[in-house]
Amino acid sequence: MLSIFGRWYKRKFSDPDATMLLILILITSAVLVVWGNMLMPVIVAAIIAYLLDWPVSQLTRLGMKRTLSCSLVLICFVSIMVLLMVGLVPVVTKQSMSLVQELPNIWQKAQDWLLTLPDKYPEYVQFPQIYEMMEGANQHLVDFGQEALTASFSSIASVAALLIYLILVPLMVFFMLKDKPYFTDSISRLLPRERRLITQVGNEMNVQIANYIRGKVIEIIIVGAVSCITFAIMDLRYSLLLGVLVGLSVLIPYIGAAVVTIPVAVVAMFQWGITPEFWYLMVAYGIIQALDGNLLVPILFSEAVSLHPLYIIVAVLFFGGLWGFWGVFFAIPLATLVKAVVSAWSSSPEVPAEP
Repeated sequence: MLSIFGRWYKRKFSDPDATMLLILILITSAVLVVWGNMLMPVIVAAIIAYLLDWPVSQLTRLGMKRTLSCSLVLICFVSIMVLLMVGLVPVVTKQSMSLVQELPNIWQKAQDWLLTLPDKYPEYVQFPQIYEMMEGANQHLVDFGQEALTASFSSIASVAALLIYLILVPLMVFFMLKDKPYFTDSISRLLPRERRLITQVGNEMNVQIANYIRGKVIEIIIVGAVSCITFAIMDLRYSLLLGVLVGLSVLIPYIGAAVVTIPVAVVAMFQWGITPEFWYLMVAYGIIQALDGNLLVPILFSEAVSLHPLYIIVAVLFFGGLWGFWGVFFAIPLATLVKAVVSAWSSSPEVPAEP
């Protein structure tokens, strides 16, 4: 057994480039695990810099100085974010509070409907089963309310962190965009000479991550806007809140669309009941999801490396559990990174096995 492992190790890691790639991955992973929370503002700034690098590059090619193009693009980005915060966030917050206040009425109607099931289907459903299920659900709701209240008090301490994000992140984004060649050269000088595979993986991931971030932001905006407009036209209550949730659900492939269907269906059922209006809305929502998965995603992510849906779901669960929101956001690029590393190791020169 040890001889088999030894021959495999010689085939894969006798190449100095493969060894350097492994060491770099281990060091980077250790840094993120140990100091990930501390470095989160830097990571967020790098994400935004990736997003804004394309318009900066386009303006630079048109003859504008890089400092001026960085300033212009960053000002436009901050202005859009401020407009969203002023115009969108208050409305979404108000609708969220209204929905929370109305949840007891929704739950009461759901209980009334559940109590009618034993009369309609006595051979399948019994009253003790319904009462036991409702008692367990009520207990879970109480526990959830207590946890939400505790989280709301603990979030007060994060105001200082929010101020840090609002001040430091834009500054870091500006310098990352303005001095991109300098940082690229500095990182290149830090890397070892045996970096053929590191360069191969880095070049592939640089394109993949940039395309993914831009494509995902565009997908969120399009899906969210279309959902908000559709819900508003059909006069669904909390249309803006639910549209924003549908837009954000694309962050989690497959799982997000399934989860966000629940609040959309619950609100529609509470508003209209099982009526034609309810089914019209669900059909429209299904069309939006179908167009997103079969038309929008292939167009936006045509250059992305294809991954099997099972790999994507496993990546979402693993990296989401490891790094929360950002792990979910970068689940596909990180899965692509794993695939690129495996491909690089597979393509590295192998030493012939000993006879």
